[in-house]
Amino acid sequence: MYTLTVLYYRVDDETTLEEFFSAVHLPLLEALPGLRVVEIGRVMGQPLGQSRFTLAVTAGFDDQAALTAALATETGITLMNALRPWAENRLIAWYYADAFREER
Repeated sequence: MYTLTVLYYRVDDETTLEEFFSAVHLPLLEALPGLRVVEIGRVMGQPLGQSRFTLAVTAGFDDQAALTAALATETGITLMNALRPWAENRLIAWYYADAFREER
């Protein structure tokens, strides 16, 4: 599985973050063709206290080609353009990963 993960940093105005995530990020993400799984994590802390992150969103695709194709669609371009100002203002960190899951 190939993933796109977006980590939202803690911000003073959490209402704006939640509104953007709920009204823009998530609907666009869920509309991407080829999307296989979405995982949303509310960050509750880290081993040594409070985390600098508040939200982790991971979108999984079959492979890198499927993610690349999804992001090249009108929806994908709109999503990336919506996230870009958040990245430029260092309100999110984002990355691609070649991921696997091992069930136990």
